[in-house]
Amino acid sequence: AASDVYKRQLQDSVDVLAMGGRLCVISFHSLEDRMVKRFIAKESKGESYPRHFPIKDADIHRRLKKIGGLIRSTDEELNDNVRARSARLRIAEKIA
Repeated sequence: AASDVYKRQLQDSVDVLAMGGRLCVISFHSLEDRMVKRFIAKESKGESYPRHFPIKDADIHRRLKKIGGLIRSTDEELNDNVRARSARLRIAEKIA
């Protein structure tokens, strides 16, 4: 499905990103934005372990760090380009 391809592209982009590099994704549809949001959240949170599993926070493998929040077009941008109204930008930095 198309969503699987999109998720694989996000994963591949992190794989080729240099340490400290930034992943910047502009999406134009709510479904795309939701996939990007969940991908960044998952990669920022790291591997999932049972709640009472004895593991230190430092031992959890995190690949990304979320940079800021959702960025939308400003009113000035919308005056210049009305099609920018649906654009959403999310940014993450590779940390591992």
